[in-house]
Amino acid sequence: MTTMTEASVREFKMPDVGEGLTEAEILKWYVQPGDTVTDGQVVCEVETAKAAVELPIPYDGVVRELHFPEGTTVDVGTSIIAVDVAGGAAPEVPAQAPAAEPAQEEPK
Repeated sequence: MTTMTEASVREFKMPDVGEGLTEAEILKWYVQPGDTVTDGQVVCEVETAKAAVELPIPYDGVVRELHFPEGTTVDVGTSIIAVDVAGGAAPEVPAQAPAAEPAQEEPK
């Protein structure tokens, strides 16, 4: 049996998305805790002094935590999102119950 350890959580840091820029503002999150992400999937949009850029996540996993809300300016190199890469399943979302079928009458 495998247990989740902190080693299974990867921290994605704010990259340097421009020529020597030191910070970026998180404009929009496209994921929430519990969402499954795949390598290359865009997880947020950030804005620097030069441009707005969409950031792809570099690994597969399940989002554990967003470290900053939208509208926050974050220094390059600061962790912005934690992803569980251990292969654990995303939390189950209750499925919508199928519509009840009409009762069939017994043959006479």
